[in-house]
Amino acid sequence: MQRAVGSLPLGPALRARLAAAGFQTAQELLDTGPCGLSREIGISKEEALEALQVVRQECSGDAARTAGGAGTTRKCTALELLEEEQAQGSIITFCSALDNILGGGMQLTKITEVCGAPGVGKTQLCMQLAVDVQIPECFGGVCGEAVFIDTEGSFMVDRVADIAAACVQHCQLIAEAHQEEDHQKALETFSLESILSHIYYFRCRDYIELLAQVYLLPDFLSEHSKVRLVVIDGIAFPFRHDFEDLSLRTRLLNGLAQQLIIIANDHKSAVVLTNQMTTRIGQSQSTLVPALGESWGHAATVRLIFHWDKSQRLATLYKSPSQKESTIPYTITPHGFRDVQPPAVTQNTESTEMNPRKRPRREEEK
Repeated sequence: MQRAVGSLPLGPALRARLAAAGFQTAQELLDTGPCGLSREIGISKEEALEALQVVRQECSGDAARTAGGAGTTRKCTALELLEEEQAQGSIITFCSALDNILGGGMQLTKITEVCGAPGVGKTQLCMQLAVDVQIPECFGGVCGEAVFIDTEGSFMVDRVADIAAACVQHCQLIAEAHQEEDHQKALETFSLESILSHIYYFRCRDYIELLAQVYLLPDFLSEHSKVRLVVIDGIAFPFRHDFEDLSLRTRLLNGLAQQLIIIANDHKSAVVLTNQMTTRIGQSQSTLVPALGESWGHAATVRLIFHWDKSQRLATLYKSPSQKESTIPYTITPHGFRDVQPPAVTQNTESTEMNPRKRPRREEEK
């Protein structure tokens, strides 16, 4: 990235400061980072971060043009796109009702946003997906790895271990039932230790760390080519505090959304984000809506909203380009994210014994 600083689409005053500080190439700016750049040229961390976003996007575009030559736009037919999507597969959730309304599970190359109130199960689904993405292909999985970016400190490794152990046990039962050679071979490497060692965890404590991590993620994914899931739990938390300039927040979020789209497409990964809910006060009533505003609502390809109906958890597919809006129940069990099981059917003999108004039949009457 030897592009000159003077050729970057930055403001004249900012370019002058960079030149005065001795910066000559785009690579030098990227190596400095937002905190270092802020100190070097005397601007805020937010302004430094926004400038580095522009620099990275320009350098990525230059790299693409260099690799692809004059015609960088990819040309393909709708049939080719359909065949690609069908060949990619999806990440199952272990809740068949949710998989069905999603069209098979969490789709690769798509951004899925999961919104909901605290305690409804957003992080539980993310931890379940971080395990499920590693299911071997012979069991219907994608045999990938996961990146888990945690902004709220909600990631519990003990809980992930429980979910992973249940997943391994489930695959073992399938292997015992079918007795196929590829199942037995896959189980040799599909273990609790293997699952935990292929979940790459990053803790980000503010929006600067989050943005920096996301912009450095392509390099990490190039070194870990089996990653098929990127989780950010949660996307709203770092951006809902210490922001006086809302227009700056919007620009940073738009840049973040563009970077996540690039990651999902270039690395054939599913990107799953969790979002908080906030109250929108209307003229006659107030409603709960996803945080970060309406403009952020365009960032995700698919949006799920988790909510409560009394004591029952429900998931509503609110936005999808290919599936109709639907609502399904789900539950959180010791084994992970699961379907709601129907109530057990009571035997007639048991109901007779439990009904004091019904006289039991004696042997001589039968």
